[in-house]
Formats: sequence, structure tokens, C-alpha cells
Amino acid sequence: MANAVYTLCSLTSIVCAVLLIRGYLRTRSRLLLWSSLCFLGLVINNLLLVLDRIFVPEVDLHTLRLVSAVVAMALLVYGLVWESK
Repeated sequence: MANAVYTLCSLTSIVCAVLLIRGYLRTRSRLLLWSSLCFLGLVINNLLLVLDRIFVPEVDLHTLRLVSAVVAMALLVYGLVWESK
């Protein structure tokens, strides 16, 4: 059951990233750019989670997952601060 949840989370983040990128390309809103970059980082994070838990459980990718999540959130926070000025 956990494997299905990990896979569905990955698919959901991919769909969100694609929709945000499409929205940015249509409107050129910079907030959509930062949000789409954040979700691309979250896609990487979720794919690493699937790799870590399902395909190669003997390899610990926890640190790499955390780094990708922090970078993704930092991009979003930077975009929010940048656009508020």
C-alpha cells in the first residue's frame, strides 16, 4: 500500500509541475515560474523517494531527498519574496 502512495504522490507532483509550467508559458507570470521550479524539485524529491523505498531499498537516499526538498522550498520562498517587492 505504501508503494502505491509513493507512486501516486510522484504522479501528482509531475501533473502539478506540468500544469504550472503550462500556465507560466501562457501568462509569463513570474510567480508561476517559481512555483513550477518548486514543483520540479518536488518531482525529483518524490522520484528519489520511490527509488529509495521501492527499487533500491538497500541504498540510503534520505540525505539526497532532503536536499532536493530544501532546494525546492527555497526556490518557492525566494520567488515569493522576490515577487512581493
